[in-house]
Amino acid sequence: MEVIIAIVGALLGIGGKVAYDRQQKINGKHKADKELAAAQTKASDIVLKAKDEALEIEKERRKEWKKTEDRLAEREVSLDKKLDELDKRAEKLRTQEDEVEDLKTEIREIRTKQQDKLEKIAGLKKTEAADKLMQMTERDIKHDLIGLVDKLQKDAMQDAEERAQTILVSAMERMSSEVTAERTVTAIKLTDDEMKGRIIGKEGRNIQALQRATGVDILVDDTPGMIVMSSFDPVRRQVARLTLEMLMKDGRIHPGRIEEVVTKAEKQIDKEIERAGEDAAREVGVVGIPKEMLRLLGELKFRTSYGQNVLLHSTEMAHIAGMIAEEIGANVRVAKIATLLHDVGKAVTHKIEGKHHHIGAELAQKYGMSEDIVHAIQAHHDDIEATTPEALVVRVVDAASAARPGARNISAENFAERMRDLENIATGFDGIDKAYAISAGREVRVIVKPERVDDLSSIKLARDIANKIESTMQYPGTIKVNVIRETRATEFAK
Repeated sequence: MEVIIAIVGALLGIGGKVAYDRQQKINGKHKADKELAAAQTKASDIVLKAKDEALEIEKERRKEWKKTEDRLAEREVSLDKKLDELDKRAEKLRTQEDEVEDLKTEIREIRTKQQDKLEKIAGLKKTEAADKLMQMTERDIKHDLIGLVDKLQKDAMQDAEERAQTILVSAMERMSSEVTAERTVTAIKLTDDEMKGRIIGKEGRNIQALQRATGVDILVDDTPGMIVMSSFDPVRRQVARLTLEMLMKDGRIHPGRIEEVVTKAEKQIDKEIERAGEDAAREVGVVGIPKEMLRLLGELKFRTSYGQNVLLHSTEMAHIAGMIAEEIGANVRVAKIATLLHDVGKAVTHKIEGKHHHIGAELAQKYGMSEDIVHAIQAHHDDIEATTPEALVVRVVDAASAARPGARNISAENFAERMRDLENIATGFDGIDKAYAISAGREVRVIVKPERVDDLSSIKLARDIANKIESTMQYPGTIKVNVIRETRATEFAK
């Protein structure tokens, strides 16, 4: 019985549990349905609100589109009006162009008629009238052109001359050197006649040994009381001079002693040559010159040109060249070296055939000097055109140093020959009546035939004569060419 009661109780408990769970489920479902209904209601409200906002936005966009369409329509109307105006203007321009073309045609016809009338009145064609007018104009302005050309030439020459004079005077004021230059000694005075016999020696053995050892011709009997030495090589002459001085001072003169003294004299002269070249470069203030070129430069100490010592001439030129190059902005070092070495070819002209400036340039190129220096050396005379400022500086200072009064001696024969050459060059041109070399060859006065040479031609003739003098003659300084044209009218009263 108790078991049954327990079972029944358990069953009742289980049934209550089930009934309770069912009631809970029914309540939860009702709650969920309420919440779902509330959510649906809220969602519907949101959707309605979104639709209302979308409608408002659409209305605003349509309003903007309407405004845009209205503006485009207004612009289209405005463009149509402008196009109409442009069409009207183009039509008006075409009408005006037609009118201008008609006017041009009318003007051409009027000008042609006027030209025909003028040709009938003047009896000349257009081309003939133009030629006559050109001839009249040329005749009228020819005198003015001559005056203008002469004035321009004078102004240019005056400005250039003033500038050149300023530079040259400034350089020469800063440069002081001896006017008298050392001359090469070619004769030695004998102390007495006994010394003369000792120098000649028994059967002339001593003098023959001297000539054989030095390579110099020694003349004893030509000048009383003097021994004259003759040789194209100035260094050999110096060796012979020094040898004779040492022999006369020592008193022992015989072939063995002569050879010994000649060797000693050669060494002494070699040292003197090297020292002279180095001293000259040091005095000018340049470095980097090859030793071979310095040796040739030193040999110029015993070389003269028209009585002017070539080494002193080159040293003086180098100083002036440096000052001028600095004034005009040229390369000072190139100008100094080229000027110092411009005459080195004279040291070997007795050994190498050719002009000294060409030889000097070849030697400078051989020993690795720069092209600017080589060109300046080669172009310091007029047979080669000077294409660099440094070459022009070398040419200018060479003329300035050589043309200085007292710098060079020239014989009367050479002077007369130069005067004749100047006159012959001038008279070699057509239309020349007379030519005179005056002012010691510094000026050539040329008188032309006026019926054959007019004023313009006389200007050109002066330039041609000057060019020929420059290309065919060698002279210090400058030569003035003065062409004179004079027209004389002569009549006799009877």
